[in-house]
Amino acid sequence: MPTVAQSTTETDWVSRFADEVIAESERRAPGKRVVVASGISPSGPIHLGNLREVMTPHLVADEIRRRGYEVRHLISWDDYDRFRKVPFGVEGVDESWAEHIGRPLTSVPAPKGSAYPNWAEHFKAALITSLDELGVVYEGISQTEMYTSGVYREQILLAMRHRADIDEILGRYRTKKGAGKKPPQKSQKPVDEAELEAAEGSGAASEDDGTSSAGYFPYKPYCGSCDRDLTVVTAYDDDSTELTYDCAACGHTETVRLAEFDRGKLVWKVDWPMRWAYEGVVFEPSGVDHSSPGSSFQVGEFICPLFGWERPIGPMYAFVGISGMAKMSSSKGGVPTPADALKIMEAPLLRWLYARRRPNQSFKIAFDQEIQRLYDEWDKLAAKVADGSVLPADAAAYGRAVRTAEGELPTTPRPMPYRTLASVVDITGGHDEQTRRILSELDPANPVGSLDEVRPRLDRAENWITTQVPADARTVVRAEPDTELLASLDDEARRSLALLLDGLDTHWSLEGLTALVYGVPKVMAGLDPEAKPTPELKVAQRAFFALLYRLLVTRETGPRLPTLLLAVGADRVRTLLAA
Repeated sequence: MPTVAQSTTETDWVSRFADEVIAESERRAPGKRVVVASGISPSGPIHLGNLREVMTPHLVADEIRRRGYEVRHLISWDDYDRFRKVPFGVEGVDESWAEHIGRPLTSVPAPKGSAYPNWAEHFKAALITSLDELGVVYEGISQTEMYTSGVYREQILLAMRHRADIDEILGRYRTKKGAGKKPPQKSQKPVDEAELEAAEGSGAASEDDGTSSAGYFPYKPYCGSCDRDLTVVTAYDDDSTELTYDCAACGHTETVRLAEFDRGKLVWKVDWPMRWAYEGVVFEPSGVDHSSPGSSFQVGEFICPLFGWERPIGPMYAFVGISGMAKMSSSKGGVPTPADALKIMEAPLLRWLYARRRPNQSFKIAFDQEIQRLYDEWDKLAAKVADGSVLPADAAAYGRAVRTAEGELPTTPRPMPYRTLASVVDITGGHDEQTRRILSELDPANPVGSLDEVRPRLDRAENWITTQVPADARTVVRAEPDTELLASLDDEARRSLALLLDGLDTHWSLEGLTALVYGVPKVMAGLDPEAKPTPELKVAQRAFFALLYRLLVTRETGPRLPTLLLAVGADRVRTLLAA
């Protein structure tokens, strides 16, 4: 570990949190590795909102690692949580899975056709692959393995000995209307019903705290007969550790010695602070559902000292939305996952979306046309980094996106505009040789020699076109000229088409065709092709563009005209536009 703490002049949120975490770790455990944590419940598709639970501590841990400190980023797989409900819209899952409600996620069968042994492993797998692609270094911990191996046995016995203390802490909030359900009020925007649904979808906010008619017990066994947690502890003896429970699901009754029993878990509001203490966690973010009065993160501040530790520091993180869609809840099914996002965008871009916004700022991830603007913004940022004109905070976010402490992430050698690549693959249908020809003609002075130069961005753009753009919005170039429309054109329209066709040979590049299509209406108005546009000229340009689109692709809109003309090819353009 460095002998002198490294400070930073960067103004980004990651650096500020890294400063705080290093100082806090030195206060709590001098000379020890810094420990940050995330918790993920593989109860269904792990979506892009859940990813913030991982990316926030990852970015902080990576900054600490860059400074030369040893740091552990733990991801607790909450795979010993109960299966709460059957998620909607998951392929290979039907209503028959309802019979497994109440069982550990690792005891629930995986969806039909899955290569994985159980429900939890099936949904963990996709995120594990995505985290590798995103460059996230972490240590995964299966809570099924931890509980069933007896690792937490002493912590469980301690919690049972302190059950009256825990009950008193929780009792401070039980009488508060809606405790654990409402979002925090202090300096927070109102949270709508969709966000509250997403909060419920985490599985933690709605879990009971161990209260029963027989008393308070912070531990729930899984039934020895039906493997469900629909059990009620009816008696417990601290000296012998004998525990008796009844199962409301199947009627089974059993008495066990808790000092030897490993088929159950602490209730969530005790389980989380216990793990903070066991692992020595210094930093962990929490979602809105965990940060309201009476919720797990809040009561954890008072329960954690019972296990000999303090609650970690960490921000509340806001929700992540999808452009054009409601906010996400994995309980609803069909929500985009990190794997879905990585099919249409490169890993550095996805990292950047999480790095550039403070955790308490919500943001959206684009799956619609907005992704083109997002990529434009990303490319402009890269250009500013290259020429040194970038602001410090933006430079920091960019640096965290393109590299980690372990090295650079893979990038596209020749990053052509995403919207251009999408237009080309839309028109060509993904035909490699035709795509290469068109891309080469974009800049004849520096032609593309191989599609590998524009990959993986090209592949992401193609995936976006094929998976996110509706079939009726795809570009279909006419096979034959629209003779009826051509015959109906007046002399002025015919002359504008003739000017365009006359200039094709001398303007056959992306830059040249851009000048040509914008210049024709200027010449028609008696202006110089380089003249600045006027409001009247813009109207004329729009009318000219609409005519070209109708003649080329049957609609009045489409890909950028210069790109479209290159894709169609000079000979075919002449065939379709010759009046």
